[in-house]
Amino acid sequence: MDLRKLKTLIDLVSDSNVSELEITEAEGKVRIVKSGPAPVAYATQMVASAPAPVAAAPVAAAAPAPAAAPVVEAAPVGHQVKSPMVGTFYRSSSPGAKAFAEIGQQVKEGDTICIIEAMKILNEIEADKSGTITQILAENGQAVEYGAPLFVIE
Repeated sequence: MDLRKLKTLIDLVSDSNVSELEITEAEGKVRIVKSGPAPVAYATQMVASAPAPVAAAPVAAAAPAPAAAPVVEAAPVGHQVKSPMVGTFYRSSSPGAKAFAEIGQQVKEGDTICIIEAMKILNEIEADKSGTITQILAENGQAVEYGAPLFVIE
């Protein structure tokens, strides 16, 4: 995607009531999320042979933000329960309710372990294996992609 087009999209989101915008093109996908005074663009590559899209920094006239070093984590050991869809991950049915699953909890195949909201529909996600939850890999309220790991069950 052209850098000028990306900047224009960021400016449009910044000046509008839209809080999130996602555009998919042949070169890749761009997601712009307004999280404060200026929106942030996230870009992902969809085709291996296409050039890598550029992630734009928040539009600001001030000094650039300090670069954070990427954190490299070891791959979780055990069976990963992955997101079957794109949406928002929730650990409980409502903000004050008890979480469906906690670390150390025994679950059976078919038990509801979280909810993913997609297009204002709440989809219950079930454990696809019996065992003990050893890790919760997504944060409550976090946007998740298709195939993103959510839990580790051993």
